[in-house]
Amino acid sequence: MSKVLLVAFRGDLLCFVHVLLNALNLKERGVDARILFEGASVTLVAPLADPQGDFHTLYAKAKAAGLIEGACRACSAKLGALEAVQAEGLPLLDEMNGHPALGRYLAEGRTILTF
Repeated sequence: MSKVLLVAFRGDLLCFVHVLLNALNLKERGVDARILFEGASVTLVAPLADPQGDFHTLYAKAKAAGLIEGACRACSAKLGALEAVQAEGLPLLDEMNGHPALGRYLAEGRTILTF
């Protein structure tokens, strides 16, 4: 089975919808796909978690499918998203000076796609 990590850096909700759609599509195709909130994308956790939000259902589906790898701890703290990330129960990744280390995912055999 192939492995993919979709890393979202942008804080653009419509761009992130494509991350969610692609992760779900890859899973349906038998790919071990994971989503990583990095950079400004950590600010999207709160609007995605809002049950009244436009894309909550899509986000909830991806989360329930186990596709969310986690969020960058440093970016979450710096951009005011730490509380929302913690409230969602998303792992805070920080093994590289407060940020996720992409090298770990390459070592796992994952292809890294950035958005």
